[in-house]
Amino acid sequence: MRPFSYQRVDSVSAAVQAGRIDANGHLDAPVQFLAGGTTLLDLMKLDVMRPQRIVDINPLETSLSDIAVESGDVRLGALARMSDVADHPAIRKDFPVIAQSLKLAASAQLRNMASLGGNVLQRTRCTYFRDVSWASCNKRIPGSGCAALEGVNRKHAVLGTSENCIATYPGDFAQALLALDATVDIAGVQGDRTIAFRDLHVKPGETPHVETTLLPGEIITAFRIAGEPWMKRSLYLKIRDRESYEFAIASAAVALDLQDGIVRQVRIAIGGMATVPWRSEEAEAVLTGKPLDEERARQAAQAAFAAARGRGENAFKPELGRETLVRALLEAATLEF
Repeated sequence: MRPFSYQRVDSVSAAVQAGRIDANGHLDAPVQFLAGGTTLLDLMKLDVMRPQRIVDINPLETSLSDIAVESGDVRLGALARMSDVADHPAIRKDFPVIAQSLKLAASAQLRNMASLGGNVLQRTRCTYFRDVSWASCNKRIPGSGCAALEGVNRKHAVLGTSENCIATYPGDFAQALLALDATVDIAGVQGDRTIAFRDLHVKPGETPHVETTLLPGEIITAFRIAGEPWMKRSLYLKIRDRESYEFAIASAAVALDLQDGIVRQVRIAIGGMATVPWRSEEAEAVLTGKPLDEERARQAAQAAFAAARGRGENAFKPELGRETLVRALLEAATLEF
């Protein structure tokens, strides 16, 4: 681990000022915010991330760790711990896709430490990114190439890829947020703003090292969901190589408004398959206004993966993704509340 300076802040304004921008529009030094640290410390030890300053925002937990469910709407503070949200009675009852995605995400020890804000910003588990002995990784060293294109890529992405990067986004909670049309509150030196969660992450394109739309020094303060009664019919299905403590090979987050057998509204997010948290409006369009049966679910799955592109070892993933989505849709249809 390389040397760094450490600063502990006790307010949001102090936090964003600690990531302040100089007169030329650049950060004074490479800065990383520290919350649970379950990803940051690993990557610093691996020499993948090399911040010159660490800004500890844990003192903000008293103001940014709320779990509020009022009149059906939800506000989740960015420093709320994964385990607390997963175990919250109102979340488990009214938004099961959130509780399930968090419960399946990691070991109990990690869930007790990891914050929601840090979770959605976690970095890829691509071996070529996390092992600095590999010289070719555009996400770590822009312009160096992508060793995964022709390398060991069984777990890599088949959606949202480019010729510069096929690294998979590893998170689970993000898919639940997409399925519930969540928004994100952000604080920064240029003021506060709110964006749709779907606009937070950026596909790799020609700049894989640019992963989000956060500006320098900005921090996530909360996630918000405008709740609807039908969101109780939601679930998160995760397929992985082993039953516990493993990242998804395929996953699906589904929220379904089903009335008299007809799909009135549906939200579908796909995990383990894409370079960013991935919502499939194509699959949603196939289902909306139609009865939901196995044939229709398979049509939706075909639409969801129509643009999927496998490479070498991960050529099996589109079919696995389709089967995962079909299963999730049919299971969601049987839920009662």
